[in-house]
Amino acid sequence: MNNLEKRFALTIRGRVQGVGFRPFVYRLAQQLSLTGWVSNSLQGVLIEIQGKEIDLEKFFTLLEQDSPPNSEISSIEKHALPLKTEENFLIAQSNLAGIKESAILPDLATCQECLAEIFDINNRRYFYPFTNCVNCGPRFSIIENLPYDRNNTTMKDFLMCQECEKEYFDPSNRRFHAQPNACHTCGPQLAFYDSNNLLATKIEAITLAVTLIKEGKIIAIKSTGGFLLIVDASNKEAIAKLRQRKNREEKPFALLYPSLDLVKKHCWLSDVESNSLTSAIAPIVLLKQLDGINIADNVAPNSNYLGIMLANNPLQHLLMYLLEAPVVATSGNISDEPICIDEKEAISYLGSIADGFLVHNRAIVQAIDDSIVQVVLGKEMLLRRARGYSSLITEFTDCSSGILALGAQLKNTVAFSLENGIYLSQHLGDLHNKKAFDNFQKTITKINKVYDNKISNIVHDLHPEYLSTKYAQSQSLNSLAVQHHYAHALACMAENQLTGNVFAVVWDGSGYGTDGTIWGGEFLQITSNKFSRFAHLKQFPLIGSEKAIKEPRRVALALLYEVLGEEIFNSQLTCIQSFTEQELKILKQMLKNKINAPLTSSVGRLFDGVASILAIEQKCSFEAQAAIKMENLASKVDTKESYKFIICKKQSPIIIDWKEFIANILSDLSNLIDIKLISAKFHNALVNMLVEIAKLVGEKQVVLSGGCFQNRYLLEKSVLALVQAGFSVYWQQKLPSNDGSIAIGQIVAASRVKS
Repeated sequence: MNNLEKRFALTIRGRVQGVGFRPFVYRLAQQLSLTGWVSNSLQGVLIEIQGKEIDLEKFFTLLEQDSPPNSEISSIEKHALPLKTEENFLIAQSNLAGIKESAILPDLATCQECLAEIFDINNRRYFYPFTNCVNCGPRFSIIENLPYDRNNTTMKDFLMCQECEKEYFDPSNRRFHAQPNACHTCGPQLAFYDSNNLLATKIEAITLAVTLIKEGKIIAIKSTGGFLLIVDASNKEAIAKLRQRKNREEKPFALLYPSLDLVKKHCWLSDVESNSLTSAIAPIVLLKQLDGINIADNVAPNSNYLGIMLANNPLQHLLMYLLEAPVVATSGNISDEPICIDEKEAISYLGSIADGFLVHNRAIVQAIDDSIVQVVLGKEMLLRRARGYSSLITEFTDCSSGILALGAQLKNTVAFSLENGIYLSQHLGDLHNKKAFDNFQKTITKINKVYDNKISNIVHDLHPEYLSTKYAQSQSLNSLAVQHHYAHALACMAENQLTGNVFAVVWDGSGYGTDGTIWGGEFLQITSNKFSRFAHLKQFPLIGSEKAIKEPRRVALALLYEVLGEEIFNSQLTCIQSFTEQELKILKQMLKNKINAPLTSSVGRLFDGVASILAIEQKCSFEAQAAIKMENLASKVDTKESYKFIICKKQSPIIIDWKEFIANILSDLSNLIDIKLISAKFHNALVNMLVEIAKLVGEKQVVLSGGCFQNRYLLEKSVLALVQAGFSVYWQQKLPSNDGSIAIGQIVAASRVKS
């Protein structure tokens, strides 16, 4: 029976294009003496396979067991076919029939084999900064359309030389159908410019860039997904100049390191963190720094952590090899704007920042920032989902197809649901910035193009003034508004594949509530198709509305006014003294008359207010600046001490009153208690509050979401306390807990309505 000959057709979906999957199938079929063919398609990979039943069974087993390291099979459809007369197994031309569903692959960090070639003086790719193979190199950043073939990428502009073409068509070569395949002779090339002139090309362009970096110059380098601004990480004056030119006052800069060994000398490094740094994704990893290292203190002011990455492409490897020292590697943009991708635009746009430009002539289709992760409780937690992550998330297959979700105003991503998963865009930035909003619209246009305009429904945030909301309203599609914190919770549930009833704690800076106020300290009960607000933080006014987000002292004034009344205006506290007399008069009237002072329940703003009271931060230059400083202080203290809070159970929803612990903070300040201990007690109070409310709800499945849970101290303490209290706790790891995952939650919400 096992010698009976059969033929099958297979459709394989998932991450199966651009990862050497067809060569793998070809070699496996050859090894087992099977006939047929394999090709790329708009759905993934198609296979027709014929042979003895015993050999086919081996083929099906090994297909999943031994698939290429960067591949990911989400589904295999198989059905029997009539036998054919054929002698060989072939790689056929791509099949362009059917609906576009295939994943657009992420850019992958340089593999060890390519790295070895780059530094082998006898290899024809010695020092070639665009070396790649099926296991590494650009994908998402260069693809223009599906399927993933060379003619659908920006590599179509480079005609392969004879040697590269031979590799490309050799099934035994690891560059077999590696779409970006190239070399010194036929591929992209480097050039170095100042603001006006071409100064060097090829290898000389790299060596000139290295010389100038060592001299303290700021160099803009065109990397795989866009420009990076590079400066010597030990040169305080050069970094100060970069901050001034880039308009980035205090926000930490990321660092690019030459080796893992040097990272180990500069930071505490766990095995999980080490694996993250050296993975094919090669993200920025937040690492706790050691004392006395040769990194300028204005790289990450007042922070315990450094954001560090290793080289993720050949050009970066060559730079690091020649520099032998860490450099600041920050996005090539002016603060809050999208990363620059075009060399002509960069020379003009970044001319006021950079002293020189190391560029290349391979076009970038999609701008991609570097991804950021931290390790919490021994697990990777994604903070920014960008370079290195596949755009198609194949775990989410129970959502209705054809839904475009527009995400949030900040940390925007957009998402589109397909039959076999959800396409989630890279990080697009904050939409209040015109260039970011333009990028948002271009990304939607690309989704339309790649997936053949299959959008049937559009879903957006509830906030009426968000640009994404206004964009949705301008489209002639069925639209649905989804409450911000509900979307947060659903994104966490989707990632953790949770169904049924769930208790969600969603804490962030702000989100438009169903009552027209600003939410952000929410305890939600979620059932199969709706949510209810079980409890929330006691509301307080945001004096000056948006201004209060940039000025924690305004939040502090509002909190203190609730506790002490008008006597606060005579206080000697730093936060009050930071205002002029005239400012206090105006703010007093705004509070008394409730003018331009919308109410909020935000835990993020509560962090700001307490930080201001503690004289940690009065004005912020970047999001969560005050909260990050509080977390850094709290992490230096080991205590279970906590402030008290009052749960007002007679109301529905339940109100958690913070006035008592604000009063206790003031008492500790007057008694000269160390602000590190005060910060720890504040964090612990939030943890205890969370557990107490969870006990009142009684639901065993608890999800934690929202930007506040990027706070490592708060998240770790919350998870451990909830587990100890008998709850099953879930938080986001593959998706950011900040607004970067809102679009996923919106699609889930819309699917629940449709079902």
